[in-house]
Amino acid sequence: MANANKWMIDPDDAVMLLIDHQSGLFQLVKDIELPTLRSHVTALAKVARLAKIPTFTTASVPDGPNGPLIPEIHQSNPDAIYIPRTGQINAWDNPAWVKAIEETQRKTLLIAGTLTSVCMSFPTLSALVAGYKVFTIVDASGNWSKMATDLTVARVAQAGAMPIDTYAVLAELMGTWNRPDAMDFADVMVDHIVPPYRALMESYDKAQSVQKVGRETKLDRLETAEAKK
Repeated sequence: MANANKWMIDPDDAVMLLIDHQSGLFQLVKDIELPTLRSHVTALAKVARLAKIPTFTTASVPDGPNGPLIPEIHQSNPDAIYIPRTGQINAWDNPAWVKAIEETQRKTLLIAGTLTSVCMSFPTLSALVAGYKVFTIVDASGNWSKMATDLTVARVAQAGAMPIDTYAVLAELMGTWNRPDAMDFADVMVDHIVPPYRALMESYDKAQSVQKVGRETKLDRLETAEAKK
């Protein structure tokens, strides 16, 4: 697209890469609460499916202490493709991984991985050298310390990647509320990213109901009676 914004995500050019979100590696994560991390990764899997984004997953020695991928990813996105690798620490060193990405003919990569400073950053740096535009989803990645994460974000940003959060990814892939599946995106948002937004939606729905059927507690009658006293 001639008028595409190079600083934002084009859903028609994007690939979602969810790397090494494994139960064993999660035990090392200290910079984000584990329920939050799992929820954000699940949100990305769901949003990728809604937006019809090709999604690839992989795991580092899942038969060993790093453990299996968390099941929510493929449960939430049955279209996601798991690509095994044969010991490579950097997923980009696996020819099957690179081939799968190349076959999409897309050049924008959305990358999240645990651990951030290895599983997310190594493929990011490799993809940048290969000419891809990369968005690193920091709050869907986990690391053993905040300092390690800060260093990694600085490193990949200096190399040309764009750090981003899960909420922004959802919003950029959604693009507009004027779409038939808008509430499906909204459900992902409130279920996994900003739960308080559901209260806002409930309050709005109630306000609309009052306009249509009147106040449930008949406060107007009480106010009128009080005024007559």
